[in-house]
Amino acid sequence: MIDIKGITKSFGPLQVLKGIDLHIDKGEVVSIVGPSGAGKTTLLQIIGTLDKPDSGEIIIDGTDVRKLNSKKLSEFRNRRIGFVFQFHQLLPEFTAVENIMLPALISGSSKGEAKKRAMELLAFMGLEDRAGHKPAELSGGEKQRVAVARALVNDPAVILADEPSGSLDSKNKAELHQLFFDLRDKTGQTFVIVTHDESLAKITDRTIKMKDGMLETGDETVQTPAPTLPTEGSLDTEDGGSNGATSL
Repeated sequence: MIDIKGITKSFGPLQVLKGIDLHIDKGEVVSIVGPSGAGKTTLLQIIGTLDKPDSGEIIIDGTDVRKLNSKKLSEFRNRRIGFVFQFHQLLPEFTAVENIMLPALISGSSKGEAKKRAMELLAFMGLEDRAGHKPAELSGGEKQRVAVARALVNDPAVILADEPSGSLDSKNKAELHQLFFDLRDKTGQTFVIVTHDESLAKITDRTIKMKDGMLETGDETVQTPAPTLPTEGSLDTEDGGSNGATSL
């Protein structure tokens, strides 16, 4: 699914990535861990085509992304890669369903198609009754679920997450982490997650350790399968949220 070879990246005289080789299989949930400044987020941005390496090769879902021109790269990113950030980055002027629809509209879907898919995802997240609410009217857990739904709306091959549970309390964290595995089991998508959260790293399929711009020796640690966490309730701890889920 993801093959990167010899990736280097410098910002001025500072070399942030020093020759990264990494393979990630389809359907894996992989965590990338390491101290601040190790190069984790830079690597994630390069995998997500948000930044370009100085050298090296990046193959995602069979596509050599470094050979794509700017227009084709933008189209590939929109259709094949989904992003989840620590702070949801929802647009405050739009409702939950409108935020989820945006990537689909950008990719050329009709408004009706985009809304239908967005509502399916909201139902799966247990947030169908929050579709018309703007971000300011949602709890932290609800916002992050909406952000995950936005990342999924174009059915991408890869979901990249940068500290996705960093702003959530322990209950919301556990439920968001379980959501990643539920989604992988239902859709077969690949998740690459940068995190400082040890509880998340421990349940991912593999943990990739970084230090000083390199993968540490023995970096790819095979993990035991993710435990089944309670699924009752939503990520909302502020107003009770809503329960239940439907299949995608």
